[in-house]
Amino acid sequence: MSDKPQRQFKLPRLITAILVAGGVSLAGATQAQAETLKFAHVYETSTPYQKWALWAAEQIEERTDGRYTIEVYPASSLGKEADINEALQLGTVDLIYTGNQFAGRFYGPIGIAGAPYMFRDFDHWQAYANSDLFKEIAQGYQDATGNVPLALNYYGKRHVTSNKPINTPEDMQNLKIRTPNAPMYMLFPEAVGANPTPIAFSEVYLALQQGVVDAQENPLLTIKAKKFYEVQDYINLTGHITDSLLTIAGGPLWNRLSDEDKQIFRDVYKQAAEKITDDVRQSEEDLVAWFENQGVTVNEVDTKPFREAVLPYLNGDAATWDKETFDRLQAIGQ
Repeated sequence: MSDKPQRQFKLPRLITAILVAGGVSLAGATQAQAETLKFAHVYETSTPYQKWALWAAEQIEERTDGRYTIEVYPASSLGKEADINEALQLGTVDLIYTGNQFAGRFYGPIGIAGAPYMFRDFDHWQAYANSDLFKEIAQGYQDATGNVPLALNYYGKRHVTSNKPINTPEDMQNLKIRTPNAPMYMLFPEAVGANPTPIAFSEVYLALQQGVVDAQENPLLTIKAKKFYEVQDYINLTGHITDSLLTIAGGPLWNRLSDEDKQIFRDVYKQAAEKITDDVRQSEEDLVAWFENQGVTVNEVDTKPFREAVLPYLNGDAATWDKETFDRLQAIGQ
């Protein structure tokens, strides 16, 4: 994958003509008016995350009258997820998508949305995304880091792929399964006796192909985009995490935006999140049949035993939130 960003930059011809007629050089005007920002993420160009990041970049440029252009760097071209989170802190990247658990390294409570079996279903997750609790947690993250969560994007239910059927927690005993390098992603396999093995997202396909790990877990859309189905025989519908990505603006960028531009960024990325969520939801409906047509076995799973194995850990030593926050989240939508 090339590390060249995907971007579009347009300066209306009428503005160009006016500037030239007024004796203002095009180069000088562009330098004075436009600031180029970097948006980094680890997802493939075929995903809704990239599609709507590009749409948002166009909208930001249009709505700020060209004051900001955004170059989008997909597919880990600016580094792994931990790297781009660090870059956001350093101000070398301006905007990112990141999982709740990676953000939780900097402010623990925000990681609650990435915990296994934390949400009853999609409606519970959506109610949380629109809740006062999420706003409070996002503000806590901003206070702790200076960076600003702008939106919560649905990522889909995560499922286990493997080369054997998984129907019960016992089927995962000693299974070497790739997970992201964040505690809550490792909690589910640990709770059912598997062996979580963190590997960079860009290296998972090869690790599965070479047998470095036996399994991995991700939503259906990601399993398709990264072609994990080519090197795994079963998709086991464990639905163990109802996952989401945060869109986060770096503090250095946020602090130099006007109040008007801050609202534009919030509005655009919230709209993008709604479009991403719609696309991912549709993909979850469509992809089971698609995978079966590729010759992959999609295995329906009774998730109750898995959930019961995990629940005792959700307020245990691995939790980065307090019991009150957990109880408030569970009460949403009831």
